[in-house]
Amino acid sequence: MSSSSSLFSGLGPSWRVTWNVWHAMFMREMVARTMADRMAWFWMIFEPMAVVAVMIAIRGVILGGRHIEGADFIPWILVGLMGFTLFRENLMRLMGAVDANAGLFTYRQVKPVDTVLVRSFLEFMLKSFVLLLLILLGNLMKIEIVPHRPLEALFDWLSLWMLGLGAGLLSSVAASLVPEIGNIIRLTSMPLMILSGVIFPLQYVPHEYQQYVLLNPIVHGLESMRLNFFPSYRSLDGIDLAYLWYWALTMMTLGLMLHLRFENRLKAR
Repeated sequence: MSSSSSLFSGLGPSWRVTWNVWHAMFMREMVARTMADRMAWFWMIFEPMAVVAVMIAIRGVILGGRHIEGADFIPWILVGLMGFTLFRENLMRLMGAVDANAGLFTYRQVKPVDTVLVRSFLEFMLKSFVLLLLILLGNLMKIEIVPHRPLEALFDWLSLWMLGLGAGLLSSVAASLVPEIGNIIRLTSMPLMILSGVIFPLQYVPHEYQQYVLLNPIVHGLESMRLNFFPSYRSLDGIDLAYLWYWALTMMTLGLMLHLRFENRLKAR
């Protein structure tokens, strides 16, 4: 028995089969994501750096030269960008997970939800590696990006991933059954980035509208992570990670229920 299979040796044959399916699919996705394109790793690292560079270049225009209280601009925007990217990539890439792996459904052990869960975990691993690499590069360049409270920041990172997984579970069913929904979700990417406070501080939003900004669960994850990275940073009042988890758990529950309800239709596509 392989070492990976032995992890589930005490949980019965069904769990061993599930683990073997996940492991094989993970390796397949990993190779496809990192080896199919010779520039794959370059773009994963270059993209966030390029966005940060653009934001620095137009900072004076958008922010009017205003200061971000308690944090340097480069680390501040990098943390927000990576946190949002973790959510967005789960939402976007999980939409195509079912269709991309349709050929595997000839094996009865493989279910549509397996493709979504495996792809989400791969996104988490890749984005975590890129974040750690950018933190290392930043510190080599004398840009302080090390989190002040690392365990809390890690939990924020995990929370944003779970929120993305919940949204991805829902979108993977909806976009597979109604392709137009996928187009609508793709169109929301940039407005959602702006409304989540990725590229400008939400403290600049007029006070009477801040309560509406806090309805967005992504805001709570990003701002909580920034608070744990930068000890002197001041965010909006009302940041609550429990609110994000209400959204994450609700979407994951609904997503899993939809996968169970429409499993045969997803396989037949």
